[in-house]
Amino acid sequence: MTITAVAGGREHGRPDLLDRERIIAEAGFNRWVVPPAALAIHLCIGMAYGFSVFWLPLSRAVGITAPKACAIGFTQALFDTGCDWKVSDLGWIFTLFFVVLGSSAALWGGWLERAGPRKAGVVAAFCWSGGLLIGAIGIATHQLWLLLVGPGIIGGIGLGLGYISPVSTLIKWFPDRRGTATGMAIMGFGGGAMIGAPLANLLMDHFKTTDAVGVWQTFVALALIYFVAMMAGALFYRLPPAGWRPDGLPVALAAKSSMITTRNVHLKNAHKTPQFWLIWAVLCLNVSAGIGVLGMASPMLQEIFGGRLLGLPDLSFTQLDPTQKTAIAAIAAGFTGLLSLFNIGGRFFWAAMSDKIGRKTTYFIFFAFGIVLYASGPWAAHAGSKALFVGIFCVILSMYGGGFATVPAYLADIFGTQFVGAIHGRLLTAWSTAGIIGPVVVNYIREAQIAAGVPRDQVYDRTMYILAGMLVLGFIANSLVRPLADHWFMKDSEVAALQPNRATPASATGSFGIGFGGFDARAAIAWALVGVPLLWGVWQTLSKALILFR
Repeated sequence: MTITAVAGGREHGRPDLLDRERIIAEAGFNRWVVPPAALAIHLCIGMAYGFSVFWLPLSRAVGITAPKACAIGFTQALFDTGCDWKVSDLGWIFTLFFVVLGSSAALWGGWLERAGPRKAGVVAAFCWSGGLLIGAIGIATHQLWLLLVGPGIIGGIGLGLGYISPVSTLIKWFPDRRGTATGMAIMGFGGGAMIGAPLANLLMDHFKTTDAVGVWQTFVALALIYFVAMMAGALFYRLPPAGWRPDGLPVALAAKSSMITTRNVHLKNAHKTPQFWLIWAVLCLNVSAGIGVLGMASPMLQEIFGGRLLGLPDLSFTQLDPTQKTAIAAIAAGFTGLLSLFNIGGRFFWAAMSDKIGRKTTYFIFFAFGIVLYASGPWAAHAGSKALFVGIFCVILSMYGGGFATVPAYLADIFGTQFVGAIHGRLLTAWSTAGIIGPVVVNYIREAQIAAGVPRDQVYDRTMYILAGMLVLGFIANSLVRPLADHWFMKDSEVAALQPNRATPASATGSFGIGFGGFDARAAIAWALVGVPLLWGVWQTLSKALILFR
């Protein structure tokens, strides 16, 4: 039913609760409430990074105490109910997450800009939580195909829409701090596993019995928790009035850099520019190098340092007995956790730093410093310096995370803010591509080196040099990014026609209690609701990482 109202002597239909026109901020709204809303969604969907916590329990869902293995192929395993799944088969869920994330963000980014972030956030909540519920049915009935369709495909759509839903919104609210704003949200995607993985372990321990591993019940519990949190985040989204900027910002922008535009490029034209594809290459190459290391962090530390991790410098990895290998695996898990913390911290630190030094300069640092660090990794390994080796890769992973968080602001600088969410969605195909390139380079070169008889502590040397070479290409691509020519930008009248009906005049500045401060009680409560779980996740990760230095 349409609710009508009279305004200015004219009767008009009132927009629905989820419509973009309904979420234009009224006077007195505090912009610092929006980042926690975005964090609430990203902390939920970020559990995609932690899904490996389910692989081992699911690999013995039938056998319970030990896997019930059968000599069947992947196609047969999709529908078989009597044999346990292999971890390699379950790994396809993880692959689907990020392939579908990039694809759905690219396909529906334009719809998101038209529909608004609240509607996209609600759809993301239904897809992500609904995918988990379908996955729970798949586990309970032991149907692998339901896990691929549920969490993998439907959940992956939720990942894509949830990931890009706050980008355009935050950049519009924080034109003075674009990097900081997107860094606050995208930090949550990296931090989601820090909360979700230990929470999942607690839930599985609670639900498991002598004849069940407790995973499908955990899926249901997480689906309900995530649905409530994501819906709350989506409903707190607000858009600033059209043309709103903090006082004095246009002058500040113009004075700061010619790389920051105050105009807008239409979505249909963004991908036609060389700048789009150069930034696509920048993200792809930065992520390819980082994700390759992240995916092999645990075996890399174990194989390079071997017995030195246990104070037994004379023993290589292949000389360790099963008990010793279990011990160094626990140490390597701490290394992985530490890398995750730097991945998360880097998302905020580098994105915020980009507000001061510029996005192009920030990526120059990523590539130039990264080349040195990747090339130095083998030297640190052969020198036997565990602290230096760990330190190198912690900094590398901070720049990997920083690349994700900085790129939305980079796009806004070049293409404007009107379609930045949709443009960012299309750019995320670089992430999907990197998710294939990085692991393939690391895994195949590692296998080839082992097959050639190269000692385990040297099999990653060539890989590090190749990844450094990728960063050289990224450095070149970044150096070629220039401001767009005038003919790519929309006219002011075209931009005005795209604004929500309730938008205020473009001259609106300051006001709304949303200047450079404005951190009131409501904002403090909102931040506490997301901050407390995040701090709990950090503590859980740190407690496991400390074993690395014992």
